[in-house]
Amino acid sequence: MMTPDDPAPTLPGWHHVPDVPIQVSPFFVWPPDPARMWRWVRDRWFRLAENLILLGLVLVVWRWFQPPLEQMQTFAWGWIGQIWLRNLILMTLVAGGLHWFFYQRKAQGQRLKYDPRDLMLRGRQFTFGGQVRDNVFWTLVSGVGFWTAYEVGMFWAMANGYIPVLAWADNPVWFVALFWLTPIWISFHFYWVHRALHWGPLYRLAHALHHRNVNVGPWSGLSMHPVEHLIFFSAVLVHLVVAAHPLHILFHMQHQALTAATSHTGFENLLVRDRRQLALGTFHHQLHHRYFEVNYGNLEMPWDKWFGSFHDGTQAAHARLRHRRGRQDG
Repeated sequence: MMTPDDPAPTLPGWHHVPDVPIQVSPFFVWPPDPARMWRWVRDRWFRLAENLILLGLVLVVWRWFQPPLEQMQTFAWGWIGQIWLRNLILMTLVAGGLHWFFYQRKAQGQRLKYDPRDLMLRGRQFTFGGQVRDNVFWTLVSGVGFWTAYEVGMFWAMANGYIPVLAWADNPVWFVALFWLTPIWISFHFYWVHRALHWGPLYRLAHALHHRNVNVGPWSGLSMHPVEHLIFFSAVLVHLVVAAHPLHILFHMQHQALTAATSHTGFENLLVRDRRQLALGTFHHQLHHRYFEVNYGNLEMPWDKWFGSFHDGTQAAHARLRHRRGRQDG
């Protein structure tokens, strides 16, 4: 039985450090390790995990809260408003629920919390003078707005035959495989747009807003400048050429939007009766928010390892970061 007590951190300044070194996807590691590959897939698709929860949520949304495709052939405030309201409620429930549980109710205390500090109640860098107010505004106004706009555009194009639509009967194997491939494509896209967002002019224009959050919380994940939201959600445009069903669009968009909140929770896992039940905040990305020029991507694609910006949470990786910074300063 796991005990929630945190071991002494291996890196200074952290309250909790998970098992390190952090591992990237085994599907890009040589020699192949079939056992680890199976565990990677199992932990993401066959246990209580984000992907499985999202897939269930998408089926519920499709069944009860999605306008019929034929209704979306023409733009109308009725069905567009329905999608916007649905997305607003989903984001509020996920980000707001996590924030209430971990930061207001403090139901888990500091157990498995990466950063020992509290979220900032005040700060001149925030648009509305405080971290949470700032994050909620940018998430619900700009984030949900662009999330909805992309969905509206894709569904409208599908309804009018402007982009290819995949039906279950066309290819059941590919229909299922697209769900599995979606997080990999999102990871591929995220690394490259994220690196672009760290280019000086684009960073100052847009990405600096997201990096106001050095210590992150659930509302931080989708707290971005409108320009960044436009770029961030553009991963779904792959389906202008790759045929998909509306279910795939829903899964793609909810994956990007809602896991932005869960991955920025600031806690490694949800504890129920002192047992880890649901993986949440990723230490890999938390390192990026504090150290800035590491871990631009995520673990589904090992771009950071290939391009030398990977921080695996160990003292050795941190020493390499300090050495690289020293050379740059010199």
